Amino acid sequence: MPHDPSSPVRPSGPAASVRTAVVWEVLSAALAEADPHGRGLDVVDAGGGTGGFAVPLAEAGHRVTVVDPSPDSLAALARRVAERGLEGRVAGVQGDLSELAGLVPAGSADLLLCHSVLEVVDDPADALTGVATVLRDGGRLSLLAANRDAAVLARALAGHPDEAAHALTDPTGRFGPTDGMRRRFTAAALGELVAAAGLVVEQLHGVRVVSDLVPSSVLDSEPGAAASLLALERALSSRLPFRDVATQLHLLAVRR
Repeated sequence: MPHDPSSPVRPSGPAASVRTAVVWEVLSAALAEADPHGRGLDVVDAGGGTGGFAVPLAEAGHRVTVVDPSPDSLAALARRVAERGLEGRVAGVQGDLSELAGLVPAGSADLLLCHSVLEVVDDPADALTGVATVLRDGGRLSLLAANRDAAVLARALAGHPDEAAHALTDPTGRFGPTDGMRRRFTAAALGELVAAAGLVVEQLHGVRVVSDLVPSSVLDSEPGAAASLLALERALSSRLPFRDVATQLHLLAVRR
């Protein structure tokens, strides 16, 4: 059923999860500002997989192109889109972030999501340059990336001070050869990469500031614990020093 722009959308995916709700709220506000009449915007989700963000965005009335290297993820996305009756609003394209400029027309996107992808590309700076070419003037980039400083703190608290010290000085933010993450970033490093691509940072938030530290058993056993944790995540997401020790950093930037 087509979305009624006059009705509020309550997606069950990213808005409902304490680990992604802050990102969803930032995006929802930015989209509402860019599309005050509810006509729908053109969104590209690089590395969007099975549509965790793409499907709720389409349900909110936007047109979404998911670019992902995994054919299995794109097949799952297609099934999910069909189940939700969103054919024509979500398209899947096989490819990765480094190929984006050749897969999506230049200057065609109002919003580009790059969530948990910059960590794995060969050249983050080059990839973000391609991202910038895809955005229209006034288009925004939503960039979510692993935070180096969070890894330093996590390894120290886990009883591995040598690994924490390694992550602190390693150019890629890795704590050693057993680290499954290819690279991590600081807030300053992300800002420099985005600026070099010709984009202007508008907002910077911490994501999963404390939620990764709370056992799931507590959330399941304590009435109202999830709601309280989400309220705390909102309060800490933009407040220093808490923002800068979050598991991930979320940056919203605009092409001007």
